[in-house]
Amino acid sequence: MYDDRRTIEGKMLLSDAHLHAADRPDRDQLELPAVLHALSDPVRLQIVAALSDGTEHSCGSLALPVTKSTCTHHFRVLREAGVIRQRHEGTSRLNSLRRDDLEARFPGLLETVLRAAGSG
Repeated sequence: MYDDRRTIEGKMLLSDAHLHAADRPDRDQLELPAVLHALSDPVRLQIVAALSDGTEHSCGSLALPVTKSTCTHHFRVLREAGVIRQRHEGTSRLNSLRRDDLEARFPGLLETVLRAAGSG
């Protein structure tokens, strides 16, 4: 009935047992392949680098070289992999890096990736 991507007939389903707070996994549910996939795209890496300053940023506050719908896709991939958290404030979504969770689960990974990308 379900495949390994939790889909039925092309629709993505999110398991309530593994996800909360805007579809992000708990710290102990972070998976290395998902995190590495999220960090493998240059636009997503640019988002993570911008968020690495420790402050919250709205989706529209980052100057990204993609359309709004593509930007939404990139933020969703990062959120569902557990790299970022999003919270709603009015009509905005504020994004922050889950640095502590990533460091606890995969020590040194984030800093290594950011340094290799020239952002760390």
